[in-house]
Amino acid sequence: MGVAKKYRNWALIAVVLLLFGTAVASSQYKVPVIMTGLMEQFSMDAGSASWLMSIFTFVGIILAIPTGALAKKYGPKALLLAAGGILLAGSLVGVFAADGTMLIVSRAIEGVAFILVTICGPLAVQKYVAPDKIGSATGIWALWVCLGSVVGGIVTPTVSALFGFVGVWMVYAIFAAVFAVLVAVVVRFADGSDGPEAPQEQVAQEKASYAELLKPNTLLFFLAFLLFNLVLLAMLGFSPTWMQSQGMDASLSGFLSTLPMLLAVISSPLFGTLSDKMGRCKPLYIIGMLAMGPSAFLLLTGSGPALWVGAVIMGLLGLGVPVMALTSFGQVLGKPELMSIGMGFLMLIQSLGQFLGTFLAPIILGANLDQWMTLGIVMCVIGFAGTACVALCKFK
Repeated sequence: MGVAKKYRNWALIAVVLLLFGTAVASSQYKVPVIMTGLMEQFSMDAGSASWLMSIFTFVGIILAIPTGALAKKYGPKALLLAAGGILLAGSLVGVFAADGTMLIVSRAIEGVAFILVTICGPLAVQKYVAPDKIGSATGIWALWVCLGSVVGGIVTPTVSALFGFVGVWMVYAIFAAVFAVLVAVVVRFADGSDGPEAPQEQVAQEKASYAELLKPNTLLFFLAFLLFNLVLLAMLGFSPTWMQSQGMDASLSGFLSTLPMLLAVISSPLFGTLSDKMGRCKPLYIIGMLAMGPSAFLLLTGSGPALWVGAVIMGLLGLGVPVMALTSFGQVLGKPELMSIGMGFLMLIQSLGQFLGTFLAPIILGANLDQWMTLGIVMCVIGFAGTACVALCKFK
């Protein structure tokens, strides 16, 4: 079977994966907008309640590499379908939670589903989409977290008002289960098969080639992606505080700080399509990374129009970086048999970068949270350092 006949419609596959991913991501982001109510209902203090969100990152750090190994053994589609079942199980645990500890356990189980989707979504694109459309499909797929955060933030209050806590936990799980069925039906090759997994000799070759993941060129790639996530999370986590200190109300500061994520609806598919047309990812990756530092500086130190300029630059250019990272990783790695475990490493790097962004920013701000210019300068420098890593990295 020729290449054209082997693959089904790339856009259909990408959209189905996006719908499933968005349902899983919205389950993660259902908590922030009802956090106060959950704290009251389950008698949680601020410290324990913070685990309702941070447990996702914690689970991601622990399970990223094992998930990559499982994806290699069972295939990305099988793990995506498993994610739907795990999310449903975690939601059921949450529904019957009697205290805050059990609620956190339910979130941890949901976090397992989240990391499975994080790693296996891009792998499914790599496997089931024609090579010349991988960038375009990845551009669509990469919107899942952005859309999930928007859906979670907008829909959750309405669902909570109509159906209460139980309804919030179950609605997202049901949608994820429905879209998992779509994944089972749509995400496959043109002949209706799911395709063979790696033969045993290839697995043996992979075990002997893990050193590829520690080569200087691959480490440069990892470092660039870590620095991107560090800058992004520092901005998302602390720019609203800066804006409010300048007199902006909470609702506007919340919208402005998440505007880059909304604009990713434009930049993500655009960067993916351009990379397919150019046949290259590195120039676009450099452009996106180059925009991160200055835009973060504006969002952490600016006022008035400067804040809007920073948000637009980050959204239209900077948030093209995740698409380029996912699309070009195989070019940098150069060994298809390492993609599954390599994606696990890449998502581990993403989780570490996000953790460092939220960990380092308050340290830089100081005890009084007033060193905003210092934080802006540091994030700008880190952004430029990430750009240098991409420029020095060799893309095969």
